[in-house]
Amino acid sequence: MDILLAVSAFNSLSQRMHAELSDLGHRVDVVLASHCPDAVRAAVCEFRPELIIAPMLRTALPEDVWREHTCLIVHPGPPGDRGPASLDWAIAEEAPRWGVTVLQAEAAMDAGDIWATEPFTVSPVGKSDLYRNEVSDAASVAVLEAVRRYAEGSYKPRPQSDPAIDVVWRDFFRQERRRIDWEQDSTRTVLRKLRGADSQPGVLDELLGREVFLHGGYPEDRLRGQPGDLLATRAGAVCRATRDGAVWIPELRPRKTSGDPAPFRRPAVSVLAGFLDPSGATPTGTGPGASSLSLPEDPAPLELPAERGTWTDIRYRQHGDIGFLAFSFPSGAMSTDHCIRLLAAYRYALARPTSVLVLDGGRDFFSNGIHLNVIEAAADPAGESWANINAMDDLVEAVLRTTDRLVVAAVGGNAAAGGLMLALAADQVWCRAGAVLNPHYRRMGLYGSEFWTYTLPRRVGARAAHQLTDEALPVSAARAARIGLVDRLVPVAAQEFTAEIESMAAELAHTPDLRRRIAAKAAARRADEEVRPLAEYRRGELARMRATFFDREAEYHALRSAFVRKLPGHSARPLTLLAGEPR
Repeated sequence: MDILLAVSAFNSLSQRMHAELSDLGHRVDVVLASHCPDAVRAAVCEFRPELIIAPMLRTALPEDVWREHTCLIVHPGPPGDRGPASLDWAIAEEAPRWGVTVLQAEAAMDAGDIWATEPFTVSPVGKSDLYRNEVSDAASVAVLEAVRRYAEGSYKPRPQSDPAIDVVWRDFFRQERRRIDWEQDSTRTVLRKLRGADSQPGVLDELLGREVFLHGGYPEDRLRGQPGDLLATRAGAVCRATRDGAVWIPELRPRKTSGDPAPFRRPAVSVLAGFLDPSGATPTGTGPGASSLSLPEDPAPLELPAERGTWTDIRYRQHGDIGFLAFSFPSGAMSTDHCIRLLAAYRYALARPTSVLVLDGGRDFFSNGIHLNVIEAAADPAGESWANINAMDDLVEAVLRTTDRLVVAAVGGNAAAGGLMLALAADQVWCRAGAVLNPHYRRMGLYGSEFWTYTLPRRVGARAAHQLTDEALPVSAARAARIGLVDRLVPVAAQEFTAEIESMAAELAHTPDLRRRIAAKAAARRADEEVRPLAEYRRGELARMRATFFDREAEYHALRSAFVRKLPGHSARPLTLLAGEPR
C-alpha cells in the first residue's frame, strides 16, 4: 500500500512508523506538514497515497485532504480523550494506565471514529521517556492494527458517539499549572511537575534573576537547604532545595526574552555561567539561588551504594564476572565533557576483573552522538565540534581496542549517528525490539566519524553500509537484526530491559567457550590492524569532518542551528527523496 506520513517533525515515533510500515512492504513517504497546508496538498497530489497517517501532528490537516482521503491521527490518549496535551494530564493526574488511539481525522480535534486503540502502563519516568517507550510501543501496535483493518476493507471504525466511551476534553497544560512553589511543594510534587515537562516545554522558573525553563528532575537523598536555593553541581546539573528535600535538574533553557543568544536546552551549569559577568556577579540583581554563586561540586562515586537515592549520569556495578557501565544523557547527546567522563569510567571498568562488560544505555536513548546544543552555544562552534568529535572517537577507539573481555552494547532506546557507532564498536549489540536506529550522519551535513567506515561495513558489508548512509532513513530493530546491524533482539517492555540484559549477560558469562571467543576476538583485531590500522580510519574520517567544521559555508552549520533552535525544516519535500540527491 502507498502510505503518506504527515508529520510536524520527523520525530522518534514518526521514524518508527516509517521503518515498521516499510518493513511490512508498504511504500512510505513523508511530508513535513508544519510549513503550510499546500505542502500536504502537493505531497498528496504527487504520491496519490491510499492512506494518510499522522503519527505526530501539531497542526490540523487541510479539510479538503481529510474529506477526500482517509487520514488516521495517532492520539496519545485512551478512547474518548481529546485535547493537545494528553500525556501532560496523564502524568499530572498520576494515571496508572493510559492508551494510544488511532482516530480518523475530522473537523473537531480528536473526535473522529476509532480505528484502533492500545492501552499501556504509565511508568514513573519523564514525559519524553514515556513517549519514546510505552507510548511508542502502544502506538506501533495500534497503527499496524489500523493499517491492517483498512487494507482488509471490511472493518467499520467505532464512532465516539458510542455511549460506552466517556469523552473528556483536556485543554492545553499551561505554565500556571506547571509552576513550582518551592516553599510549599513537596519533593514528590516538584518531581512530578519536572517530569511532566522534561523535554518540552520545561517548567518556567527564575534563577539568578533570569527566567529559565527547567528540564528534567531527579531526587537527592542527602543535600538540604532553604527551599529554592541552589545547593551544588554535579556533572553539569544543579541541585536545588525543596520544602522537604532536594532535586537535581540536569538542563536549563533560557527564555527567549531573557536576551540569551542561546535560548535552547543545555547543561544547567553552563546556562547559569552565562548569566554571570566576568567579575562573577549576577547582571540583573538577585533571585533564587543568587546567594550561592560558587556552588560546590558534589561528585557521585561510580559504584554508587545501593541505598543511595541520588542522581548521576554514569554508574558502574558488578555482578560476579560481569561489569555493567550504565550511562544516560539527556536526549542521548554526548558533549565533550560527557565523552571524557564516560571514557574515564570505561577505563575504570576495564581495571575490574570481569570477562563481560556491558555498556548499558538504559531504557531511553542509548546515544545520538555529539552534543549539537552545546556546540551551538559555544563561543567557537567549529572548535567545539572538533573537540567533541575527537572525544567521541577516543571513547569508541577504547572500546574497539578492548581485547581482554567481551563488550556488549545494550541498546534499550533509540541510537543514531556516532552514538550508534559507539554501540557497533562492541562485540555484541543487544537491542530492544522497539528501538529505532539511524546509522548515518547525512541529514546534519556530515560525513561522520567514530570509526564508522570500519565498523559498519564489518557488520553489514560495504554495499549495505553505503545504502544505509546514503539513504539516511531510520531502521527498525527488526530490520537491524536481519541485516546484521545488531546481534540479538530483546523483545521486552522498556521497564523490563535492564533485568533482561542482566540475565542475558549472565548466560553469556557462563558460556563454556567464552575464553576461546575472547582469544578469537583479540586475534581478529590484530589481523584487522595489519590490513588497515584503526589510526588510518580515524585520520581519514576526521579529515573530512574537520574540513566541514571549519568551513563557514558548510551546510552543517545552518542545519545544526535550525535543529537546535527548532526552526522549520529547509524543505517540505518527503524525506525519502533525499536518497536521490548528490552527496
